[in-house]
Amino acid sequence: MTRLLDPSPVSPSRTKLSPALQTPRLSVVIVNYFQWENTAALVRQIRAAPATRRGEVEVVIVDNHSPRHRLIAKLRRWPGVSLRRWGRNRGFARAVNEGCRLSRGQWYLILNPDISLAPDFVQGVLDLAKEPVEQDSRAGIIGFQLHNQDGSEQLSAGFFPTLAGTLARLLLPRKRRKYLAPKARSRCRVPWVTGCCLLIRRDCFLDLGGLDERFFLYYEDVDLCRRARAKGWTVWFEPHLHAVHHNPLHDRDVPHHLRLVTRHSLLTYSARHWPGWQFRMLTGIIRLEASLRRCWAWWRQDKQAADIYRQLDAIAVDLARNDARAARNRLERVIRAHNPRARRLALGLARSSQARRRVFEPAGS
Repeated sequence: MTRLLDPSPVSPSRTKLSPALQTPRLSVVIVNYFQWENTAALVRQIRAAPATRRGEVEVVIVDNHSPRHRLIAKLRRWPGVSLRRWGRNRGFARAVNEGCRLSRGQWYLILNPDISLAPDFVQGVLDLAKEPVEQDSRAGIIGFQLHNQDGSEQLSAGFFPTLAGTLARLLLPRKRRKYLAPKARSRCRVPWVTGCCLLIRRDCFLDLGGLDERFFLYYEDVDLCRRARAKGWTVWFEPHLHAVHHNPLHDRDVPHHLRLVTRHSLLTYSARHWPGWQFRMLTGIIRLEASLRRCWAWWRQDKQAADIYRQLDAIAVDLARNDARAARNRLERVIRAHNPRARRLALGLARSSQARRRVFEPAGS
């Protein structure tokens, strides 16, 4: 079978790791959701790094209720890898927090399964952790240069969203709406960095109480960086360490239930960080969007989509009433109802991954 997103010719089953005589310096946390092949491929890359074989790196995987797969047993047998499986999808933020709770390193590297790492990436991260950014003892979060699968640059840092900016940037292509391109070609401070490939100091993570679990998916990284800066931690962008992110949201069609997730996250972020009148205005805009999309779905006789946008309107009302629990319960019910659709989406991502040109593939492999 073709190895997905796996540029390493090294077989983990033949990679000998040093005995765990010391606490690992770096813990890699991966949240899996219907991507067992990609997760295993990423773990192979990490385990092939010399630092991992020396016992300096551990891998912690949290699975958000994916179906059983033959790779589960293999992952559990690999030294230096631990796997926690949940009986339901609790969202990305909660899964990351659980992975970090199970981790022992002084720094956490949070990675999406659909990431490919450059051969020197793991060692580069360890070097950053060994000597904090420019001797900055308050360096709490670091993001990296991402690329698309064709080698082009993928934006991975951004401004903190505002109501005016969010509305104005709807005119931009999706890949640019949330992001900025740092002008500096060297390491620099930025407002926030994406959570698909993010390094965070353990002390910073604990100081912040981890990711805000009110977010199911999306915007939790923006919120994390904003809270870190408010507590005196610094957020950095490191352009000289590279990774490939194969399936960013802006390159995919957004199904109705995923649009529900993104709107819930934006409303959650605005409720926490925007003035009250801006949050109320955003709530009204999203309720109007939900109404229009629901009418369109009924006209197209798409009862399922119409019900999703009915739930979106109800979620907006719940959050306007400051009832985050009710909004979250509605969201999770929709996610559970569309689990088969998530399976089809994951299978589609897997097939497209098989056809990709491998990035960072060593010569002669």
